[in-house]
Amino acid sequence: MSKIQTIAQDAKEAAAKLGIAKFDIFGSTVDETSVQVNEGEPEQMKASQRSGVTVRVWNPAGPVGITSTTDVDRAGLELALKTAYEASAFGAKENIPDFSPEATTPIASHPAPTFEPSPVSKLLGTLARAEKELVDSHEAIAAVPYNGLAEKASERFYINSNGATRHEAHAISSVYLYTKAEEPDKKPRSGGAFRIAYKVDDLDIDGCIKEAAEKTISHLNYAKIETGKYRVVFSPEAILGLVGAFSNMFNAQSILDNQSLSTAESLGETIASPLLSINDDEHHPENLGASGFDGEGTPTRKVPLITNGVLTSFIHSAGTAKRMNTQPTGNASMGAKVGVSRNFLHLFAGEPATETYSLDTAENVILIDDLEALHAGVQSLQGSFSLPFNGWLVNKGVKTSVESATIAGDIRTVLKSIIYVEPKTEFTGSGVAPNVWVEGMSITGG
Repeated sequence: MSKIQTIAQDAKEAAAKLGIAKFDIFGSTVDETSVQVNEGEPEQMKASQRSGVTVRVWNPAGPVGITSTTDVDRAGLELALKTAYEASAFGAKENIPDFSPEATTPIASHPAPTFEPSPVSKLLGTLARAEKELVDSHEAIAAVPYNGLAEKASERFYINSNGATRHEAHAISSVYLYTKAEEPDKKPRSGGAFRIAYKVDDLDIDGCIKEAAEKTISHLNYAKIETGKYRVVFSPEAILGLVGAFSNMFNAQSILDNQSLSTAESLGETIASPLLSINDDEHHPENLGASGFDGEGTPTRKVPLITNGVLTSFIHSAGTAKRMNTQPTGNASMGAKVGVSRNFLHLFAGEPATETYSLDTAENVILIDDLEALHAGVQSLQGSFSLPFNGWLVNKGVKTSVESATIAGDIRTVLKSIIYVEPKTEFTGSGVAPNVWVEGMSITGG
C-alpha cells in the first residue's frame, strides 16, 4: 500500500471513529537542498523538509471547519479531523464551500521525472565554477553577490470522503547568477540570469553564465534619458510581471469580493488590443513543474483569459464557479480558506499584426528588461502603476543602458495601446511570453 493510500485509509477510519461523514484533505511535502558561494567558498548550505496538511470537515448542518497540521500519522489525522469538526460549529453559514464536482474526474497521467538528490559537494562545485567563469568573463565584473543552485523534490495529494484520491511527485533543479560590475568613476551595474531543469546535470549552466555576462556588459555603457512619452518594448519577464500584478482582473474570488478591475459582467468585453491573447496554461510544455490538480482535486487545464483582446474567462475554485454558475478551472489553493490564484501564464500574439517592428531598425525605443518594486508601485484596484525599471534606449539595434528611470501608467491603457506582439516567446519561470510593443508610455528619467 502506498503512503497516500495509507493516509486515505487512516483518515477514513479516523473519521468513522469520530462520526464524521464528510471531509477532505490536501497535503504536500517538499525536500530541498540549496547552496550559495562567495568567491569560490561555500557561503550557505541549506537542506529542508517542509510538509503540511489541510483538513476540512463538514458538520451535518452544512458549515465547514478547517485546520492544518504537519502530522499525517493516524493519531495526527484523527486530531486534525476532530479539531476541524469542532471548528465547523463556527463556520460560515453562507456560500459554504463544497467538494469540487471534478474531484473524481480521471486525470491523464503525466509522470514527471524524479531523481536521487545530488551530493552537496557536487552542487557547491558546480556553482563555484559558474561564479568563477562569470567573474572571469569581463574585467568589470567584480563579483556574483547573489547566486544559488537548488534541487527540490515535492509531492502533493488530495483525498476526500467521496472516494477522490489524487497524488503526484515532481523534481526540479534551478540556478541563478546575479552580478555586480564596477568601473572607475561609474555607478555599479548588474545583470542576472537563471535556468531550470528536471535535474542538475541538465541545467544550462553555460547559457546562464553567458546571459548574465551579456546583460551585465550591456549595462556598463549607461546614460540618462529625458522624461517624456516613449514607444516601449516590454521583455517577456517585464510584461508577465506587469500582467501578473493585475491578475485580479481574471480572478473570480477577487471579483466576488469586489477587489478586482473586472466585474461578473465583464466577460466578452474588449479589454486589450486584438493583437494580444493570454492563457492560464498549467500544462504548457515549458512548465516543467506542472501540476495535474489544484488544492481541491480539480484537474488543471488551459484557461483562455484574453482571446484577441476580449476577456474570455475567469479563473475559479469550486466555490466561485458555483456562485457564478460555471465550472471550476483548477486554480484553487487550500489554506485557512480556499483561495484562487493563477497557475502559468502564456502570453502570445492574437490577431495578425498589420505592421511589424524590430529592435534592429526601430529608433529611440525603450526596451524594459525587468520591472522593480512590483509589490510597492502597483495600485491593483485602481489599475495604476509607477515602477523603476532596468532597460535600454535602443536606436537601430544599438543599446544604451538607462541609468535610472521610472515607467508609469494604467494597465487598461497599456493593454489597449499594444501595437505589436512578437511571434517568438521565451520562458521566464512564471510563464511564457514574447516581447510586447506599447505606444506612448510615460517615462520619467532619473
